[in-house]
Amino acid sequence: MKIKILFSLVYIVVCNIFLHAQELYTPRHIKQAYKNETRSLTGAPGAKYWQNRAQYHIQVTVNPETKIVSGKERIQYENNSPNALKDLVIHFANNVHKPTAARAADVSTDFLTSGLKLKSFKIDNKVYVIDSKDWTSANRIKLNKPVDPKSSVTVEMEWEYPLSLSSDREGQIDPGTYFCAYAYPRIAVYDDYNGWDVLEHNGRQEFYNDFNDYKVEIRVPKNYVVWATGSFLNPEEVLQTETLDRFKKSLISDQVITVANLKEMETQKVTKQHDWNIWKFEADHIVDFCFALSDHYVWDASSVQLKSKRVSVQAAYLNGTKDFEQYVGWERYCIDWFSKNWPGVEYPFPTMTAIQGFADMEYPMMVNDSSVPDNLMDARQTVDHEIAHTYFPFYMGTNETRYAFMDEGWATALELLIGMDENGEEAAKQLFKEFRVKGWIQDPATEQDQPLISLSSQLSGKGYGNNAYIKSALSYLALKDYLGDEAFRKALHHYMNNWNGKHPTPWDYFYSFNTGSGKNLNWFWNNWYFSNHYIDLKVSKVSQKNKTISLEIENNGGFAIPFDVILTYVDGEKEKIHFTPQVWESNQAVTTLKLKTKAKVKEVELDNDIFMDYTSEDNRVTL
Repeated sequence: MKIKILFSLVYIVVCNIFLHAQELYTPRHIKQAYKNETRSLTGAPGAKYWQNRAQYHIQVTVNPETKIVSGKERIQYENNSPNALKDLVIHFANNVHKPTAARAADVSTDFLTSGLKLKSFKIDNKVYVIDSKDWTSANRIKLNKPVDPKSSVTVEMEWEYPLSLSSDREGQIDPGTYFCAYAYPRIAVYDDYNGWDVLEHNGRQEFYNDFNDYKVEIRVPKNYVVWATGSFLNPEEVLQTETLDRFKKSLISDQVITVANLKEMETQKVTKQHDWNIWKFEADHIVDFCFALSDHYVWDASSVQLKSKRVSVQAAYLNGTKDFEQYVGWERYCIDWFSKNWPGVEYPFPTMTAIQGFADMEYPMMVNDSSVPDNLMDARQTVDHEIAHTYFPFYMGTNETRYAFMDEGWATALELLIGMDENGEEAAKQLFKEFRVKGWIQDPATEQDQPLISLSSQLSGKGYGNNAYIKSALSYLALKDYLGDEAFRKALHHYMNNWNGKHPTPWDYFYSFNTGSGKNLNWFWNNWYFSNHYIDLKVSKVSQKNKTISLEIENNGGFAIPFDVILTYVDGEKEKIHFTPQVWESNQAVTTLKLKTKAKVKEVELDNDIFMDYTSEDNRVTL
């Protein structure tokens, strides 16, 4: 009986929250997902939620002489949807290098390549004659026979493509170093609310992929070391004895170990001396696979013990690069800190490897970072940010292409939180304001104030960058301040438990937090995500009587932010009083505060901290 009563009470409370949840604007295709029961107004996956997946077996060769990557792959694709698939969509992001590709920004001639050349294509051993000359980054193939619901097909391809000379997220880093990302054609996401993902990759928006299993063999010439997503399966087959011993030692050590130094790389004492070596890697339930290779990068490694496992941590870089010499230590710290603090979920993968490049870009279990040797604080902020992406999007499976704020905003917020621990609160916040917030809040242009919920695929320039990184990060930090750490952590973990390994939309995030916090947060979501707001507070009225001071604060910018009221007394003493975004819950335009004072006040000032104010000059009043 007690259990039934408790259940009834919980049901009533939750249902009340969900009724209010309908107050949010919801696109028609998301409403249809609720109707189909693939998603729910609780924020959890619906009773009929499904997602497709595949097992990829890839054999790839990189020829440093020709700069050609060639390969063949076998994909066992599972259609878990209730729909018969009459076509397949094949993505190859690196076709963005083709001269005819639609791109978000200008490129140099060194960026351009001929793109993917498809040599063969088969489905269930049936040959399809396909001319890939006019392929873009998203290509629809009409099937001879539909893929029935709850069935699978085997897709086989052979292909090649040239590495771009103008390296960014992928391509040639230097003569002898190559970063191979998005290096294979893949089956696009087919999901419950959009169907096939047919958006082209234009170089700006990032990615959306299914959770797949990968077994990959990478064939490279001797003296090239390969680093990749996932577990390294055959070190004994490709490494010489001393290098192998040091690598194995790194897997159980807390110390930073030089697995291969420059002299050893130059004197051919690192890899087995077969003409070609095949490096094997495996990763399960992951949204992508990438790898890098070099014949002259030095190789550091260590590991970090977490509660349930020890994680291998590696770095590969040009000898003598001052910041990268610190990278393995920084990676170890990141993985441990994120696991124990924010988001407070154990790092979910077995490895993490940093490669010195140019992209400042994240990949599953890898980062490709530029070097900032003269500013170690800046360099460390970069690796903090990129490793934070482990959780968003690689653990949570968010759609970066359409909703970049669901990953970049979290990584930016986590970058600040770990930075305060690494560098001290004052220094970390100052860097955050200068690097992240200042450019947005001081620019009154229209594109700066587009709603956060706007599709990232429809935004460009500052409108894209500020929504993806800055405003979204501030929204998460404002919510953390409003709920308090304990309730925020509970809601965050509720969201992550609901959706890790799946594909959440923004509405799944909103409603998961409503449920996890036990609060109707729709006023907050509407304020931050469905508005054209910015940050601009004003002290409009001040009156003082005896030991009470009354303040009227106007929210001219509109965003519900936390702030401090700083009272300066006539004797010079200062008192700081903190207010969370809760003060805006009932009236988002203006709030009136009555504060008890110690003595006569001579000045009142609002301090928004990292929530920088557009017109800070009206945040101070002298009495």
